[in-house]
Amino acid sequence: MNVDEEIDQLKEEIKRLGYKQTDGSYKVTFGVLFHDDRCANIFEALVGTLRAAKKRKILTYDGQLLLQGVHDNVEIVLKSIA
Repeated sequence: MNVDEEIDQLKEEIKRLGYKQTDGSYKVTFGVLFHDDRCANIFEALVGTLRAAKKRKILTYDGQLLLQGVHDNVEIVLKSIA
């Protein structure tokens, strides 16, 4: 899978695991994504895919690097235009 395909798959997983907001965006915590079995099987480098999507302004989250355990409660927001 190339980066664009991984980002598209990440968007689908955020929609599956997250909650739709009134503005059309979706919100999920890093811990929910990281600990999901399906995501673990799809993404070899979840953090790298998140960073690539953030760089392309498809999603937002606080900080630069997310680490399992430490950042489990960080909210990831998939923008409504994504």
